Amino acid sequence: MNVRGLSRARILAIIDGTSPEDGPYMAIAVKTLIIASAVVIALETIPDLANRYGKVMRQAEYVFVSLFILEYGIRVVCAPRPVRYIFSFWGLIDFLACVPALLLLMPDLAAVRVLRLLRLVRVLKLLRLRTAMARLEHALWQVRDELILFSVLALLMLYLAAVGIYHLEHNAQPDVFTSIPASLWWAMATLTTVGYGDAYPITVGGKIFTACVLLIGLGIVAVPVGLVTSALLSADQHLRKSDKNSQGDDDDI
Repeated sequence: MNVRGLSRARILAIIDGTSPEDGPYMAIAVKTLIIASAVVIALETIPDLANRYGKVMRQAEYVFVSLFILEYGIRVVCAPRPVRYIFSFWGLIDFLACVPALLLLMPDLAAVRVLRLLRLVRVLKLLRLRTAMARLEHALWQVRDELILFSVLALLMLYLAAVGIYHLEHNAQPDVFTSIPASLWWAMATLTTVGYGDAYPITVGGKIFTACVLLIGLGIVAVPVGLVTSALLSADQHLRKSDKNSQGDDDDI
């Protein structure tokens, strides 16, 4: 391996916090930066503080964003496969943490600045949770077809529930179930078993229909959770087997 490759690898190790020499200090610095950014985001919503120290907090935000952009650029340049990193999970998180650099200059898009909170997700990377994230990613990929199927079924059931409750309750509550699109809110709250109580059936047919929707909703929520749980257990066994194989190969060498 050439010297340039070694320097790039060391830079990435320092940024990731895995370097035995400088890594711990960099990890602490990045954690502090992310937490400080989250604190500024919260303080900006306090009217009194925003009026008094709004300019200071905006300047701090520019500093935070500039540092995140600098780190993202270093990661892209030093990555062994830059394109692969850019479109990876952590690469997208790092990129979205930089998006506010442009949004700060666009007052009309102020609401979109909530993307800044995605910086907090990067704390997972610094807390050595990569193995857990890899296990979750493997599990979701393993049951992707089943999740897509249940997503389609959930959307179909959502529409059918809205249609059914509209026809059953519209005449009795024309102000609540005004249309099928308006009934989608009730269908979503019922299928997810949340039930806010702002819209509910009062007719016998509507109550029976709601009971059926609730039972179906329990299945729609429970089955995907069971699939993901089973896939997580399978992914854990898969990763352990891979680690054992790797250790076996090292012993052979």
